[in-house]
Amino acid sequence: MKAGLLSVAALSALAVAQPHGQAHRHLHKKDVVVTETQMATATAPRAVVYVDANGNQLYTSWGGDSNTQPTQAPEPYSAPEEEEKTTSSPAPQPTPETTEAPAPSYAEPTTSAAPAPTSTSSGSDSSEGSDSSIDASGYSIVYSPYNADGTCKDQSQVDMDFEQISGYSMVRTYGTDCNQTATVLTAARAHNMKLFAGIFDISNIDGEVSNIIDATNGDFSNIHTISVGNELVNNGQYSASDVVSAMNNARGQLSGAGYNGNIVTVDTFVAMIANPELCEASDYAAANCHAFFDGGVSAEGAGDFVLSQAQQVSKACGGKNTWITESGWPTQGESNGAAVPGTANQRAAIDSLKSAFSGNLILFTAYNDMWKSNNAGTYGAEQFWGMY
Repeated sequence: MKAGLLSVAALSALAVAQPHGQAHRHLHKKDVVVTETQMATATAPRAVVYVDANGNQLYTSWGGDSNTQPTQAPEPYSAPEEEEKTTSSPAPQPTPETTEAPAPSYAEPTTSAAPAPTSTSSGSDSSEGSDSSIDASGYSIVYSPYNADGTCKDQSQVDMDFEQISGYSMVRTYGTDCNQTATVLTAARAHNMKLFAGIFDISNIDGEVSNIIDATNGDFSNIHTISVGNELVNNGQYSASDVVSAMNNARGQLSGAGYNGNIVTVDTFVAMIANPELCEASDYAAANCHAFFDGGVSAEGAGDFVLSQAQQVSKACGGKNTWITESGWPTQGESNGAAVPGTANQRAAIDSLKSAFSGNLILFTAYNDMWKSNNAGTYGAEQFWGMY
């Protein structure tokens, strides 16, 4: 599949013209400010013309081009957040390091005739996901250590959860609350898995970094990446420069503790394209992308859609190695245009993603999150993205 040929300037303009909402809307435990921007589209025979809010033409996509931007403007959404329980500690002077990232590597997707999507599955209070037979080999997965009532899972519960997801090479978490870096790292080590650890509250960056350092006890061998923030620019909480500054502070503190691995910030593919300084300050580009929220993509097309956006991110970031740090499909909820929730459709979407990506992909998410609640932009699917 060929990548798009837009210039960085055109990509940035297009990103601004789109709503800030292509990743998941899964809420955690803090309120966030959401900014909605509308995208206008005009169609002509065999072409789609993208314009910004003022009617200025940005990009024309002709029939058959698989690298277009979203075909339908999605609803605004809120990004996931973590409740942090941290204490601050002094940090050494930052000594930012730079890592030369390899060129992006994706598997070219295979294509086949796609079956019609199944109907929306009925609602349920079940905390169990869709399919325990999904092949995990070579991929990574998101994990959140919370009970259905929002309380923290203890080590024995985390260990039990990992029995079912131990086939994945890496697990991603978002914050340091619930002592989750320690409990998840313990379970990951037992199964020879890596951890993509998260710092969500960058207002307490020293305390958050200290929590991770303490949890590792100086042994970073199972830490693949530490992310500083998740979709903070996209949801309007912080500017790109604020996030970059927090990353530099974290890098200095972690380096002083002996960690020399990957440090990134995660944002939506739209925010990453519009703010390439985020990936420039990261050791690789890390973007969230969910085809479900586009509204014009069926489950079978999820892989092609997400791969196209990953290629656009890599291009905007100067060819930097790119990871999709969230992508999945809900099993229950309301339809969003061509995107229909359901167990069979989740399986089709995951198969499509795996066909498009040979690696550099973190699937969302291990288990249903029954402690979450829906809002107007979640299509009644907020709790039901679990794969197991």
